[in-house]
Amino acid sequence: MGARAAAALRRGFRGQLITPGDPEYDAARTVWNGAIDRRPALIARCTGTPDVLLAVEVAREYGLPPTVRGGGHSIAGHAVCDGGLMIDLSPMRSVRVDSARRTAHARPGASWAEFDRETQRYGLATPGGLMSATGIAGTTLGGGFGWLSRAYGLTCDNLLEAELVTADGRVVTASAAQHPDLFWGIRGGGGNFGVVTSLSYRLHPVGPQVLCGELYFPADRAPQVLRAVRGHLRGAPDQLFAVCLLGIAPALPQLPADLPGTPVVRIAMCHVGRPERARGAMAPLRALPGVLADTVQLRPYTAWQQMFDPGWGPGARNYWKAEYLSTLDDRAIATLTRHLAGITSPLSDIRLAFLGGAIARVGPDDTAYTHRSAPYLLSINSRWEQPAEDAEHTGWARELWSAMRAFSSGGVYVNFLGQEGSGRVLEAYGPVKYRRLTALKDGYDPGNLFRVNQNIPPSS
Repeated sequence: MGARAAAALRRGFRGQLITPGDPEYDAARTVWNGAIDRRPALIARCTGTPDVLLAVEVAREYGLPPTVRGGGHSIAGHAVCDGGLMIDLSPMRSVRVDSARRTAHARPGASWAEFDRETQRYGLATPGGLMSATGIAGTTLGGGFGWLSRAYGLTCDNLLEAELVTADGRVVTASAAQHPDLFWGIRGGGGNFGVVTSLSYRLHPVGPQVLCGELYFPADRAPQVLRAVRGHLRGAPDQLFAVCLLGIAPALPQLPADLPGTPVVRIAMCHVGRPERARGAMAPLRALPGVLADTVQLRPYTAWQQMFDPGWGPGARNYWKAEYLSTLDDRAIATLTRHLAGITSPLSDIRLAFLGGAIARVGPDDTAYTHRSAPYLLSINSRWEQPAEDAEHTGWARELWSAMRAFSSGGVYVNFLGQEGSGRVLEAYGPVKYRRLTALKDGYDPGNLFRVNQNIPPSS
């Protein structure tokens, strides 16, 4: 079937087709998460919307489940499946900025590093991921949060329109004015409704220099640090975004020589306002006792966006668990610190993002993204090198996640969701939105062609 599909696709396809046995095949099928090892029947590297149209048509006609690769950073590895047709959008990575209108038009293969490089030429940005290597499309379709989100909302809140190829081979534009039902669904509903071939965003003045950095504390200060950040963010300006990280200190040139390899709690923070206001907003946290290292300084926003890339590149094995939290009381903090003491890999960490601000001011039913009122997002990121250690490291993540469920607001961020089953997909949206998304799926993909994702099946 793969050979027949390849022959059909070669008629009119302008991009590169890769099949098993080709020299590029293994590299082309490899995704960020090294625990994923799948072999598609065909890889179609698309150069534009016509290539995507043809790939979708061939997948439908020859019964090959299509997968969509943008940045290839999905923890679940949904960019690739065994025996499928990978629609590889990575060659489609242009970014065009209209500085007068403060908008950007981008192709879905672009990474946040590429997007930010272009927008920052004009001192503009939109909320993106916490790491620059992730792709813009997957981030957006699942919601998207990052250093700008308390000030300017989620990535999907800044999406103005998107072009999609649907399961029946149409090219449609989704926006507030065109196909508003679809526009609602792609802002949080993932890749269930089609292949996105372009995205337009609202931009905001940012930087190009922002006050940002990390504070490092010894692990035994974790309870005091978490309580302090919790209290401070409740009244902090929206321009300040903070993430607490519990794990093993990395080896970085800006850290004291004796710090790498020791358990620490870190406050990573970025303020997108004026430097003098930023210093005032960060001062109470920088004054906390026990600081081992303070790397806060003015940096280019693009440099800060790349600060977490080292140590999180492709190739390692990864397993994540995530949960929105409604409370961060002393019992929750004690649970986190206890599991920090039992962390099984120096590459793993526990991350706690402090939300609120503009995220929570968007109406709860305005987009498919759910859980806007949750004040905290917990992500448990286990990461290791050897397959023989899988059970040890996934077990640590599952045990901590199970213990933290007592503090859950009742949901999970879909972009941090692994291969966890339909029940967890339901938790990502809640029953009311899930029913609405199912009705949307009935309208745009009743045959569930696009099913290699956090799937919302049609009703029949």
